[in-house]
Amino acid sequence: MKAVVFTLGCKVNSCESASLMTGLKDLGYEVSDELGFADLYIINTCAVTAEAEKKSRQTIARVKKFNQNARIIVTGCASQKSPQDFLKKQGVTLVTGTNSKDRIIDCLQESGNIVWEDSEYYEKYLPTNPDKTRAYVKVQDGCNNFCSYCIIPYLRGRSRSRNPESVVKELSVLNPVEAVITGINLSAYNYQNIGLKGLIDRLSTVNCRIRLGSLEVGVITDEFLSALKNLKNFAPHFHLSLQSGSNAVLKSMNRRYTREEYLKRCCLIRKYFPDCAITTDVIVGYSTETEQDFLDSIDLCKRVGFADIHCFPYSKREGTVGAKLKELPPSVKNERMDVVLALKKQLKDEFIQKNLGRVLEIIPEDKEGEFTVGYTENYIKAYLQGETEGRILKVKLLKPFKDGALCQLV
Repeated sequence: MKAVVFTLGCKVNSCESASLMTGLKDLGYEVSDELGFADLYIINTCAVTAEAEKKSRQTIARVKKFNQNARIIVTGCASQKSPQDFLKKQGVTLVTGTNSKDRIIDCLQESGNIVWEDSEYYEKYLPTNPDKTRAYVKVQDGCNNFCSYCIIPYLRGRSRSRNPESVVKELSVLNPVEAVITGINLSAYNYQNIGLKGLIDRLSTVNCRIRLGSLEVGVITDEFLSALKNLKNFAPHFHLSLQSGSNAVLKSMNRRYTREEYLKRCCLIRKYFPDCAITTDVIVGYSTETEQDFLDSIDLCKRVGFADIHCFPYSKREGTVGAKLKELPPSVKNERMDVVLALKKQLKDEFIQKNLGRVLEIIPEDKEGEFTVGYTENYIKAYLQGETEGRILKVKLLKPFKDGALCQLV
């Protein structure tokens, strides 16, 4: 029997899908995460934008092209938000939500809509690490922030965290070269009064490079940064969520910090990690964003000097506070997106330029033509001529190349 677990959306979804794949393998299934012929499909959906929901629904038609008679199970944020949209699709037998996805393994022959409401972090299967290089390790689920633009807290539920000992156990089983510690709101990690710093302290014995997922401003303290300094091999890359550089828009978004506080935390990060990469998210064209608000965002991005910016136009999500506001015209969003995309390229190029001549470490991950490709600890994509083996390689960055830098072995 063949099964496909197909994932849309975030790295947390990917972690949950990997766990489902482990459970299916235990049942004797031949399992893949790529679309192809299968007897069973589990589609792990996303609802962060309207486009993501649309792609989630379209995936059902895609899998039916491979096998009209297959059982199709739909799970995740999009099916939590609109289960009937998926149940009415021909071939879909079971629809579940965001919580306790591992329970699907015990319900493969069930039908209808099932919603599990565990109040604690639930896990049953430790995921396998298919590529043996980078493992995404989920340690937290849910969110209590309720940002005005975001539907995810309504779908994922309240924040809940994983036993740190099970995190250490997973890393010992997977033995990756790099582990990315992630969650829906990683900064909210709190297991029985063990916060994110406490989790980091417990990872000090782990023998792999540790990289963190997206962080919030409030978690950046001297104590937290000192704990990261004590890790054996920490990747100094901080993805610090911004969304807007305007105090007025931040307040409207319910983001609970100011541009001044954000800049102060970035300076604190660089006090401990002078050569780190700080990357971010920026929402362009939120409903209350004036031209001056937008210019404030551009100004703050320049002041921080981000290594990269993940920018996207605001997408109204029904059910959120922001959905009650009148949206800006698409033409305004598009114009502002063009400006941010140009700044993103400029800042990324400047960061790469600053790192030329440095000796950094990469983990070989892929082949692109004649090049071995991997990422440095501060998240520069490095291209190394030829095919090279090794868990971690020391390289010197020579010059800008494609979307990263050309390098040579040291």
